[in-house]
Amino acid sequence: MKFGVDRLLEDTNLRKPLAGKRVALLAHPASTTDKLTHSLDALAACADISVSAAFGPQHGLRGDKQDNMMESSDFNDPVHGIPVFSLYGKVRRPTDAMMAGFDILLVDLQDLGCRIYTFITTLLYVLEAAAEHGKTVWVLDRPNPAGRPIEGLTLRPGWESFVGAGPMPMRHGLTLGEIGSWFVNKYSLDVDYRVIEMEGWRPDAAPGFGWPLGERAWINPSPNAPNLFMARAYAGTVMLEGATLSEGRGTTRPLELFGAPDIDARAVIGEMQKIAPQWLAGCALRDCWFEPTFHKHAGKLCNGVQIHTETSYDHEKFKPWRLQALAFKAIRRLYPGYDLWRDFPYEYEIGKLAIDVINGSALLREWSMTPPQRRAISTRWRRQTKRRGRKSAARTFFIRLPFPSRSIRRRFLRVCRAA
Repeated sequence: MKFGVDRLLEDTNLRKPLAGKRVALLAHPASTTDKLTHSLDALAACADISVSAAFGPQHGLRGDKQDNMMESSDFNDPVHGIPVFSLYGKVRRPTDAMMAGFDILLVDLQDLGCRIYTFITTLLYVLEAAAEHGKTVWVLDRPNPAGRPIEGLTLRPGWESFVGAGPMPMRHGLTLGEIGSWFVNKYSLDVDYRVIEMEGWRPDAAPGFGWPLGERAWINPSPNAPNLFMARAYAGTVMLEGATLSEGRGTTRPLELFGAPDIDARAVIGEMQKIAPQWLAGCALRDCWFEPTFHKHAGKLCNGVQIHTETSYDHEKFKPWRLQALAFKAIRRLYPGYDLWRDFPYEYEIGKLAIDVINGSALLREWSMTPPQRRAISTRWRRQTKRRGRKSAARTFFIRLPFPSRSIRRRFLRVCRAA
């Protein structure tokens, strides 16, 4: 298969609109060609493309910032002699001066298929700036490694943040190019927007189910996204950033496991099986021990649970957000007084618990504290959060997006109606 950047590089007709224009690139370490050449180098080597600037999202163009809320600085690229602007430093939105340095912005970012992954928000911000300044934006599309399944709470009005750019489910099932199309539609952006689509992407095909496993090398799009299996679990395990449990940062398998020094992992798995055994489908859970070298519980032996999707994986049945929600519920039942939620300004959001910022509402946290019940969490969503206009908003999502089947449309409509 071919990613958007590969098609652009090999097809001179696709590149014709770039001739005579000043071209900028928004990229990170995973922005590479099929030959593992970084997109900045590959584009700069094209005689008919004049690269005038580059931009880096969270973690930087070079991916050197290990943790969240670690800001990058602007710098000059020593090879190409162009400015590299940070969109996760002094500013989150491109300034007027930054926008003045190009005519067309190419966005080549590998996403993880989760609303909270901040590259989505950065895309929205550059689209809004491009609309204001009369610039053109092209997304060089890449696969959604989590595939097409849709899951999780939809962000509620008033909960918008840098980890919540709009009312979409946590696991949205879209590529970055499709999300850009939705942003343009949803927010009525008057911007010249184009997607250079992939060729041969088969999101329902085994064994990758979204990622062309065995065809393309996996390169970390951010420091703690080391493999496909992390990407599969991420829509659930990212919630651990709002919890006192370790999500495995400081280990070799971050965001595939969770634990703490003071929990019994076997008991947690057993309680999850008691509450809702069907929610554990599609993966294998293994109790384990780990000692983070940094971040939460650094230097302490933790008992934890690892989520395995390397084998015994069922793409349709595996629901990582629901699985992690169930783990929170189980811990609450086993340890009623457990100090589970971190209280700090997550992504600089003051006055809100991190877990609520992550989920785009307090619903998940409130559900985790309710008395034991076997009723599905989706039932609680429907009862508590009926809002006007959600059905029409969901239909907007599909107006111009190339979804592969009616069943996916129906699933997304159900999620948004419940939200």
